[in-house]
Amino acid sequence: MVGPASRQIAAGGRPVFVVGINNLSNAPVNFLISQVEASQLVGGQAYPMQVIPYETLVQEERNKQVAMAIIAGVAAGANAYGASRAGYGSYTTPSGRHGTFYSPTAAAIAQNRAADQNEAMISATIEQGRQNLAMLEQGVIKDNTLMPGEWYGGQLHLTPPVDSAGGAAKNYVLTLLVGNDRHVIDISQGPAR
Repeated sequence: MVGPASRQIAAGGRPVFVVGINNLSNAPVNFLISQVEASQLVGGQAYPMQVIPYETLVQEERNKQVAMAIIAGVAAGANAYGASRAGYGSYTTPSGRHGTFYSPTAAAIAQNRAADQNEAMISATIEQGRQNLAMLEQGVIKDNTLMPGEWYGGQLHLTPPVDSAGGAAKNYVLTLLVGNDRHVIDISQGPAR
C-alpha cells in the first residue's frame, strides 16, 4: 500500500509517502531502500528522483540542531548581556543635575530571570531535537526483512519534483521491490494552490 503522508505538499517541498508492506508468502522477504526507484514524468520524459534514506534525514536533522543551538546560544548571550546592564540607570534632579546609579537588586533580579529564560530556551531546543530524531526513527521506512505474515511500513521521502510549466499536476512513478515482487505505483500530484 502506498499513500501520501499528508493532504498537501508544499510547493517545492519533498513528497512523502507512507508505504505499507505485508509479507503474504511462506518465506522471509527483504525490503531494501536501495531497490526503491522514483521518477517524475514531464512531457513524456522520465526524470529520476532520489529516495532519501533514513541516515540522510538524520544527518539533516542533526545539522538543523547545530544551527538551532548556535541561534539559541546567540540569543542567550544577548539576553544575558541585556540583563547585565539592567541595574544601571540615570537620573535628573529638579535642579537639573544629572547622575547615574547602580541597583544590585534590580541587576540580580534581571540576571536570574535571564538565566531562567536561557535555560528554558536551551532545554526546549535540545528537547525538540530529541523529539525530531525519535520521530524519524519511528516514522521513516528502512531496510527490513519481513517474516511470513508480518506487516512493515513507514514514510518514504523523495527529492522535490522539478517544476512543470504553469504549475500543472506532477506525475511520478514509484517502483518498489519487495522480495522478488516488483510493484509499480503511478502517482499524480495536483497543482499547488
